[in-house]
Amino acid sequence: MARAGARARVAALVRRLAPGGSAAAQVDAAHALHCLCFDERRVREYVRACGGIAALVGLLAPGGPPAVLEQAAAALACLCHMDTQNQDSMRECGGVAALVALLAPGGSADVQTQAAAALANLCMGSAESQNADSQDAVRECGGVAALVALLAPGAAPAVRARAAAALGNLGIMNAGCQDSVRAAGGVAALVALLAPGGTDAVHEHAAAALGNLCFESIENKDCVREAGGVPALVGLLAPGRSDAVREHAAGALCEACTDNPRNQDRVRACGGVAALVHLLAPGRAAAAQERAAAALATLCTDNARNGKSVRECGGVAALVGLLARGGPDDVCGMASSALQSLCCEDSEQGEGGARDVAGRAAGAQWLCGCARAGRAGAAGAVH
Repeated sequence: MARAGARARVAALVRRLAPGGSAAAQVDAAHALHCLCFDERRVREYVRACGGIAALVGLLAPGGPPAVLEQAAAALACLCHMDTQNQDSMRECGGVAALVALLAPGGSADVQTQAAAALANLCMGSAESQNADSQDAVRECGGVAALVALLAPGAAPAVRARAAAALGNLGIMNAGCQDSVRAAGGVAALVALLAPGGTDAVHEHAAAALGNLCFESIENKDCVREAGGVPALVGLLAPGRSDAVREHAAGALCEACTDNPRNQDRVRACGGVAALVHLLAPGRAAAAQERAAAALATLCTDNARNGKSVRECGGVAALVGLLARGGPDDVCGMASSALQSLCCEDSEQGEGGARDVAGRAAGAQWLCGCARAGRAGAAGAVH
């Protein structure tokens, strides 16, 4: 009965979206659908089955009432979040072109914010897979250039944050979109967003976008460095920044430095090693520590000077401490990887060298595993 009632309510709201209705009724119906769909996969399925996605896309015509455009785009953003079926449905009924059109200069900032958010979610895919068809559709509709234009100085912070998020999601494992963003000046524009004075949301989404755009892209990694992105990302690791900003800055540095010795050296030169090691201290957010450990592992890969810098900054002890404290599996796994990278580059074989300390860390990691498994008696077997 509850399911039947929910479906009937969704169908009634979708009918209120029909052309010819009052703008107030359309705004209320779109907003109600947005609220009903939040974290409710079954309701999102009902909206799709009742034709709600096509009806919402039909409200996106340029020149329509701004409140209608804003609420329709916001509802589409919610419907597409981590839902590939709804993403495909929106793309197939012309939603990509309609949303890109709303990004045009001179439009309402609130409308642009929600349109960019919808494009970001459209390109995100799901936890199981990316949505390359949607990413490519946004690129083919001119969405890359339109989103990059929204990063310009003077745009509202919310607009810039959502545009950055959309560009980042376009770059998730999609080489064609990564290249298009770079060609449109998007990498340099995202680096510019990292400058002091921006909001945490802008810095977070810009850093995350750069990480996605650098994934397996030599050209984008070099572009980040040439645009001044390395010291800008290191600056976001400073104490006082939000956990999310520091997490994504460390993640972007990790991607930018993978298989890129020049970026590895640049991070060391601008104090990035010490800043990453500082993130490993007790009390820091687990997600930020995981990214910091991953970045240190990447920095030390085939780079003896960075390995030495990590040791001199107390990085070995900090990584061992992560293992000894028995944090989340992902954090301990990255700490272990970083210690392995240090060992490969360490020329000190005696007591106190990275290999010696990391050898003791292996015992600490084993103890963490024992504790998780409830094998308290196994501790007595470690010498």
